[in-house]
Amino acid sequence: MAKRIYVGGLPYSVTETDVANLFSAAGGVKEVTLVTDRYTGQARGFGFVEMNSDGEADQAIATLNGAQMGGRTLTVNEARPRDDRPRGFGGGGSGSGGGGGRDRDRGGFGRY
Repeated sequence: MAKRIYVGGLPYSVTETDVANLFSAAGGVKEVTLVTDRYTGQARGFGFVEMNSDGEADQAIATLNGAQMGGRTLTVNEARPRDDRPRGFGGGGSGSGGGGGRDRDRGGFGRY
């Protein structure tokens, strides 16, 4: 399996085809995935590229990290597996609900 590459700093207007064309200079591009906002569908400015081989992935990282695309500087490096990434905002804690008050006690959501 070839290395998965993280690509950050992408212009918000970029397409998967644009990214594939950019990375094809370093070798064969197997897959491009751009991350979008789940509610608006707007690109979030980063994505992932999978090259055909580890050597091509290394070449793409060496060549394209710090390159410009659409006036933005790209960050290109080896993607970390999902298990290795830190989660959320740190540890534990609980989302405390609660409160109290008369409205809750009456089972309503406001004044009657």
